[in-house]
This record gives sequence, structure tokens and C-alpha cells, in this order.
Amino acid sequence: MSVYQKDRSLIAVIGDEDTVTGLLLAGIGHVDSKQKANFLVVDSKTTLPTIEESFIEFTRRKDIGIILINQHVADDIRSMLDEYHQAFPTVLEIPSKDHPYDPAKDSILKRVQKLFGDDQR
Repeated sequence: MSVYQKDRSLIAVIGDEDTVTGLLLAGIGHVDSKQKANFLVVDSKTTLPTIEESFIEFTRRKDIGIILINQHVADDIRSMLDEYHQAFPTVLEIPSKDHPYDPAKDSILKRVQKLFGDDQR
């Protein structure tokens, strides 16, 4: 395992309260020495710039290997996700309790389908 991979030991999450709470209870929560958390709870009062800033911050952090984002939240920043092409941290869209997963919207799945010539959408 390279030093680069070893340093990326955290999972970040951007999602609704139920999703974030569940993942925090599972043990992914972390607050670093600069009081920066690896999670963002998105509700009706969360502004779009706040979501965008958190996504940018999480993608720039060297300790995060995976970013989980509720698909309905990802829809709000879809253009940013479509432009994001880095391997690390990997961004995965996940369903939430109130919003089912739609594979037709998933940026990574679209990229994989295009790569394998199965882009029929």
C-alpha cells in the first residue's frame, strides 16, 4: 500500500440527517485538529454554496478516500460531479430513505457506460 493510499483513511458524507446520522453511528465521523468535520447534514435550510463548498473541501482533503453523497443532494451540484474526474477521493451517489436511487442520474455509472460503449441514454 502506498503512502498516498494509506493517508486516505476517511469516508466523508454529504446527505440528509438520517443518512449522516446512520453513518456517524457506524463510526465514520471525524473532526480534525482544525475543527473540520468529514460530514455535512443537508436540510431545507442548507444553501447551495454551502453544499458546493463542502464538496470542494472534501475533494481537496488528503485524508479522505471516499465521498458518499445522497443522490438527491448530488442533483443540486450535478454539474460539479460531472466535471469531477479524480480517482481519489472517489465520489459515490447513494439513496436516502425518502429518495430512491436512480442509475440514470449517476455520474460515475454514466462514465462507465460511456467507457464500455454502452451509452444508450
